[in-house]
Amino acid sequence: MLTFSFFGIPCIGQKASQPKIEQVFLDEKDMTKNCYTILYPTKLPYTGYLFLLPGFGETAAAVLEQTDLPNKLALNGILTIIPTLQDGVLSLGSDRLSQQTLDKIVKDVRSKHQLIDQKFYVGGFSIGGSCAIKYAENAVIKPTAVFAIDPPLDFERFYNSAKRDIRLSKEGEANPENIYMIERLEKETGGNPSTHLAEYYKISAYSFSDTTQTEIKKLSNSPLRIYTEPDINWWLQERGADFTSINASTCSAMINELNRLGNQNATLQITENKGYRKPDNRRHPHSWSIVDNDELIQWLLQQK
Repeated sequence: MLTFSFFGIPCIGQKASQPKIEQVFLDEKDMTKNCYTILYPTKLPYTGYLFLLPGFGETAAAVLEQTDLPNKLALNGILTIIPTLQDGVLSLGSDRLSQQTLDKIVKDVRSKHQLIDQKFYVGGFSIGGSCAIKYAENAVIKPTAVFAIDPPLDFERFYNSAKRDIRLSKEGEANPENIYMIERLEKETGGNPSTHLAEYYKISAYSFSDTTQTEIKKLSNSPLRIYTEPDINWWLQERGADFTSINASTCSAMINELNRLGNQNATLQITENKGYRKPDNRRHPHSWSIVDNDELIQWLLQQK
């Protein structure tokens, strides 16, 4: 096990207002995956610990650039861990191997820091949010609370939407990300939703067409927040996307079904004109910045 300070921030002599940051590798021979960045609260005792999952293609460094949530969590006494899973920044998050790697990292952190009786949180952005919810559904030790920032929850919907986008695109102008994700989902599930629907249900945190509600029933008693900014005019003008292809549709559907199952602590947080990406503050409703970090932290700390 290899540990060292991250971004040139020293392990000792920290300023009182800045958390200590380190990176830990489960395999010191490979520094691109199976690791985590950890932000330590400035004083003991901790008020809990939280695993914060990056979006697809995001490094821990990118997370720390896009949002001050990790720093604010640590300054509120929450030990904060940003994992990098077995496929590095290209981890799908909800697949079996990703979930196994996340569980291994969770256990590694718990054993090192004696966190057995502490509050336990998971959250993430985009596909990291899907990963967090999927982990909460199947975790032996249920998180105290869960949150996700505009996650793609239903991979059957995601697949069909990507296929439609390619069909509607002009020749040679299809979104490369959609092409990649179709191939990736077919690889992970063994096929497409028409032939392998059960596998799509397994890797999805929520499936609109799954009338058994198998996965989400596991969260019937779990505090959950999902954030989304459905700026449909932006999506239409900037991406040629509509309500069928943005995450807000299934985010709202999942919360609706959980509410109907009796979970009144599952809420949809709708935002407006808060999505901007750093460093140039470029407008994008699918961003870390749609979250009111201080308010989210207060909500987390209130959960029991």
